[in-house]
Amino acid sequence: MKLARIGAPGRERPALVDSAGRLRDLGAHISDITPTALAPAELARLKALDPDSLPLVSDQDARLGPPVAGVGKIVCIGLNYTDHAAEVGLPLPVEPTIFMKGCHPTGANDPVTLPQGAEKGDWEVELGIVIGQGGLYIDEARALDHVAGFCLVNDLSERSYQMDHGGQWTKGKSFPGFAPMGPWLVTPDDLPGYAEAPLWLEVNGHRYQNGNTRNLVFGVPAIVSYVSRFFRLEPGDLIATGTPAGVGLGQKPPVFLKPGDVVTLGLGGLGSQRQEIRAWPAGRPT
Repeated sequence: MKLARIGAPGRERPALVDSAGRLRDLGAHISDITPTALAPAELARLKALDPDSLPLVSDQDARLGPPVAGVGKIVCIGLNYTDHAAEVGLPLPVEPTIFMKGCHPTGANDPVTLPQGAEKGDWEVELGIVIGQGGLYIDEARALDHVAGFCLVNDLSERSYQMDHGGQWTKGKSFPGFAPMGPWLVTPDDLPGYAEAPLWLEVNGHRYQNGNTRNLVFGVPAIVSYVSRFFRLEPGDLIATGTPAGVGLGQKPPVFLKPGDVVTLGLGGLGSQRQEIRAWPAGRPT
């Protein structure tokens, strides 16, 4: 099952993506795709619906918002692809490296504004995990029972904030708009190949990232279980699982985002995203 939220920011409404890729209106069955709606029983109720019985959305080109309303924590796993660790010159982690993003998810195709004075805007295509059933000390063998679905995430960064201002990755990861999410939330039964899925990213048509989730250092069950050892996972939490080689920082010489660039990215079974990069508006209050 593929779930989406469509409409203007703050006024999104729930939709289902049918087998032909058409948006179907879920409004008669659920008010929104909230963390509560991600509970196993609620997802089972939606899965039981006949997609053909749902009305087609009149505007099939409607804006796609974040597929989950009210995402709580955004937990990120760093250096989780073998090739990415090599390109930035760091050893493979013995345990998952955890950091947080302090921003809210945006729609898959929403424009991205760089921070004021940005010098090193960067990109990272990632597999996202959305928690449906929370918990502490989740058993790795049962970890997928806690996953509502998967989504595509662009873990955007400002590397100068991240690396040149006293450390701590969260500084460079948390500017508003730095977490495009979606276009859809895909339940695990509809993405059985999540552990061996191609993912890619291009800037202005040039492909920089071309990886596969089989190269994750720590896989999805291990990540969910590990993170739950340190804080409680809640329904609606998003975990970004890391990025393959090809980030701007890893180019020789480095390549960073600038206003006017267009970033496109995708992951097998999870759709694609497109973001236009914009400059911080002149005169906007800081």
